[in-house]
Amino acid sequence: MVRSGVIQAICGALALHGSTAMAADWAKPRIAWDGLYAGGHFGYGSGTFGPSTHPLLRSADEFPSSITGFTGGLQLGYNRALGPNLVAGLEADVTFPGPLDPHQDGIAPYRTSYNYLATIRPRLGYRVGSFLPFVTGGLALGSTRIDTFDGAGNRTGEDDKTHVGWTLGAGIEWPIAGNWTGKAEYDYVALGAKTRHVPAPLEVRPDAHLFKLGVNYRFDAPRRTTAPTLEDNGWSIHGQTTFIAQGYGPIHSPYQGVASLPGTGMTRETWTATAFIGRKLWEGGAVYFNPEIAQGVGLAGTLGLAGFSNGEAQKAGGDYPRVRAQRYFFQQTFGFGGGQETVEDGPNQVAGKRDIDRVTLTVGRFAIGDYFDANAYAHDPRADFMNWAIWSSAAYDFPADLPGFTRGGVLEVNRKDWALRAGLFQVPRAPASDILEFKSGGGVVEYEQRYALWNQPGKLRVGAFSNRGPSGSYRNALNAVTAVPGTDINDAIIADRQVREKNGFYANVEQALGEDLGIFGRYSWNDGNNETLSFTDIDRSLSGGLSLKGARWKRPDDTFGLAGAINALSGPHRDFLAAGGTGLLIGDGRLNYRTEKILETYYLIGLRPGTSLTFDYQFIANPAYNADRGPVSVFSARLHAEF
Repeated sequence: MVRSGVIQAICGALALHGSTAMAADWAKPRIAWDGLYAGGHFGYGSGTFGPSTHPLLRSADEFPSSITGFTGGLQLGYNRALGPNLVAGLEADVTFPGPLDPHQDGIAPYRTSYNYLATIRPRLGYRVGSFLPFVTGGLALGSTRIDTFDGAGNRTGEDDKTHVGWTLGAGIEWPIAGNWTGKAEYDYVALGAKTRHVPAPLEVRPDAHLFKLGVNYRFDAPRRTTAPTLEDNGWSIHGQTTFIAQGYGPIHSPYQGVASLPGTGMTRETWTATAFIGRKLWEGGAVYFNPEIAQGVGLAGTLGLAGFSNGEAQKAGGDYPRVRAQRYFFQQTFGFGGGQETVEDGPNQVAGKRDIDRVTLTVGRFAIGDYFDANAYAHDPRADFMNWAIWSSAAYDFPADLPGFTRGGVLEVNRKDWALRAGLFQVPRAPASDILEFKSGGGVVEYEQRYALWNQPGKLRVGAFSNRGPSGSYRNALNAVTAVPGTDINDAIIADRQVREKNGFYANVEQALGEDLGIFGRYSWNDGNNETLSFTDIDRSLSGGLSLKGARWKRPDDTFGLAGAINALSGPHRDFLAAGGTGLLIGDGRLNYRTEKILETYYLIGLRPGTSLTFDYQFIANPAYNADRGPVSVFSARLHAEF
């Protein structure tokens, strides 16, 4: 459906519209190239580590895998005019590679990969109309890793080394609108050799070809006060960054399994940085692209809790930042009257007007939660509740890869008082797989009713979902162990995997009780017969709570939240875990079953527009449904900024 060509088409559309605007303004330079600037970039790279280094390839989504894969990073620079057209500058940047290619076998005694690449480079440009072509070169740094493996392909060790070298490149920069410029750049990076012992001496001599597209924000104002804004030119550029630190102390833990929350306590952190780039194509049509850097993992490697404590924690997390093209999609809206409403500029939302009565088609890569199961008070772990069982209908095993995204299409019909939306999506090749495919598929239909209660707005959303993907039957695995005593139940369920269905529903309500106070609730259910494919090990979930703004104590940008959740398993699912089974996130090796109960409260402090600091506490009784473990108290601090 959208397996190939989507990201190329979107990048092409963005470049086409950017070049059109550039051509129109060729003779009208309006950017002050002098001064400080900062921005981000994404792209694609290739290269080598030298002979016999067994490169560990990285994914580039719909482009071929390479030693860097899809890349992205940040830059900071300063320019100074040396004459009417000559511009000199200094730029520092850091570039991170993509995630590991999930298709490679990984069977080798050792594999070599990049952790990051960084440069600091003088730049020399010559202004030609609105363009600034430039050459650049300077110092380069890079970190490489060698992972060692045993004969079965299991990782046995790792070794990181830093290399120093040089870089040389060229590029071109142009105005987009206001203080924003776009750039295209090529850099060749050559790093010095380092000898490793694996166990024989091995020389690792990295080099890389990096192709970058990016944007910069220039802190000096445009020279013309009448310069068009991003909105005037049909662009939308936004960004966010979120850092979450979590920790808990020692808990009661008489035994542990491979997916248990450790009894000793621990701290972990996650960090994300996302760019939201949108471009209007024509009336009602737009494309969007969201490259994202993510680093860190959740507590216990994002294991040990069914209602996991950090909504930013990804199953694909790691020690070093990695870059993915998280969203790339095309959206077309068809208007049918009913009056018009204003669309404010925002992340993945180009400013303009649209009909209230409309049909919207979205095709590409995105998160299912972008369009389904929304809630004004509990839906964004970057800004409200963090626990998975509170910001989502947790029994909806929505199709997704390891970071939580999928490819597919959504069709929405909107009227003044209601909306109906439906979607069809790719599912993972196997439980917890990072490979998405359409050999089967997942679908969801949601109805949204808008109403007023006590003269305050409210919304009710009801959804039904069905996934068809490769999964094992809990009952079949249990029967296999009964038939052949001594059979490992996890081997039995893997052997039983075939395309099966998982069906369920959710209900989601939000109700304002005043300008500053709102309440919400969710209930979700799935049949619980087969393995969890994508989200978490929950078959029934009930949650609810309240959100209160701080206007009453003269802190209107602050928010206090309080919520609770109860998670449960189906009979076959709990029997599987009790027999030693391991789920997607949980598995203690045995199970004294009780429902998992969660209490979460947070206080968000608005530091300035777009920036907040949150302190969060979660009390979790019977973590992973096990009355023999816990309870656990998780303390969190979250710093979030957006523009």
